[in-house]
Amino acid sequence: MNTDTTRPTLLGLSGWWKSSYSAGAGGCVEVNDSVTGYVGVRDSKLGDNSPVLVFEPHEIRAFVLGAKNGEFDHLLA
Repeated sequence: MNTDTTRPTLLGLSGWWKSSYSAGAGGCVEVNDSVTGYVGVRDSKLGDNSPVLVFEPHEIRAFVLGAKNGEFDHLLA
């Protein structure tokens, strides 16, 4: 993740959504892609009070493809 200060904070935005897999799990992460060129990720349990991690689309793409490839399956144990 790039830590430059030119990324927007994405705080206070509407349009957050979370995976259908999070139902009944006591919380999950939410994502927001309403600002072109950025994807925000936050803790759904904290909602608007959650800090937001901001990624560029290529960073999210690398993570999602890695997850689909099973690279993070050890975290499910």
